[in-house]
Amino acid sequence: MVSRSIEAVATVGRAAQGLVGVFRADATAGQALEHAAHRAALEQLDGEFGRPASGRFDRLVNGLNRLPRPFLALGTLGLFVYSMVEPIGFAARMQGLAYVPEPLWWLLGAIVGFYFGARELHYRRGAIPAAAPLPEPVVSGWHVEGGEPNAALADWKDGQD
Repeated sequence: MVSRSIEAVATVGRAAQGLVGVFRADATAGQALEHAAHRAALEQLDGEFGRPASGRFDRLVNGLNRLPRPFLALGTLGLFVYSMVEPIGFAARMQGLAYVPEPLWWLLGAIVGFYFGARELHYRRGAIPAAAPLPEPVVSGWHVEGGEPNAALADWKDGQD
């Protein structure tokens, strides 16, 4: 008699658990699914945009490519220091720059501009591309093709007639 009542309570408990599962999802299972989806997304992102290990030559060239900007900035500051330390020599060199023809200045500006422009373009192209927009659903009549008819729109349409 006792074993039957224990069995009945266990059966009722399983039924209640199944009924609760209909109205409320299992939180632990949901978190496990979210974690798996997040890991899969990170692995896909790493596969698409992860950078392969670079060799010694690549690291050397990358280091050399990082030198012009600091050299230009520090060189400009150095000119200010030089003008205060030796004003006569600085003035003589600046007069020498006055003899440089204008087309040569234009050429220098183009070279520097293209160098920094190409560098900026390189880094912009290496950035993560924007996601492509999702295609819009094709609407014909009162429902989306391939989907169920929209009952609310159909009721509204019937009320308009």
